[in-house]
Amino acid sequence: MISFFKKKPVEQEKPYPSLLGLRLGGVFELNAIKFKLIESDLIIERPATRQFIQAVGVVNLDSGHQLIRYYTDDEGYLQIVLSGGKTDNDIIDVKLWYFYDTQGISSDRVWDQALENEISMPHAELEGQQFQRYWDEGPNTPPVAMTETTYTEQGDESETDQFMMLYQRAIKNEQCEFLLICGEEKQIDMQFERCLVRSTGINLSSADFEVIA
Repeated sequence: MISFFKKKPVEQEKPYPSLLGLRLGGVFELNAIKFKLIESDLIIERPATRQFIQAVGVVNLDSGHQLIRYYTDDEGYLQIVLSGGKTDNDIIDVKLWYFYDTQGISSDRVWDQALENEISMPHAELEGQQFQRYWDEGPNTPPVAMTETTYTEQGDESETDQFMMLYQRAIKNEQCEFLLICGEEKQIDMQFERCLVRSTGINLSSADFEVIA
């Protein structure tokens, strides 16, 4: 018997959530007024008002926490922290990050030195500004280890092991600028590619950006 009723295709669940309307291939706009008011105090310079999302990163943490990173064409990413679920109601933190610099690491010795001495320190300095360690458990606080799975518009998927430390400094209007120092390690063709990445960021509220596509 021929059936004239077509079955509706089953839609596969994406391995990453769409939060606050953000999605892979989507677009959001920053509140230009907010950045004009504080830009002179930031290391970040002239963020693009309109940003296109080119990749999504997912980090599963312990205790039901998750990081979702929406990487943009403006050399940065919008990071959302979730606690206990994967919906807008589970969001506990939103930050906008920009990559400051990346230093390649070519040997095991230099990599071990970076993990031991260049990621987690009581204080860090960048462009003459002093940042205090935010994740601080005492003098010997180690870098925080996590693994990020990244998905691109082209359908590529990759994993990166990360060893990081978060720092902060106060700026005006009771706001803070953050510094993230991260050792990244990825295995490609049985070889490790490693680098040390510094990024700076700020907190965002729902009024500081708008999803437009």
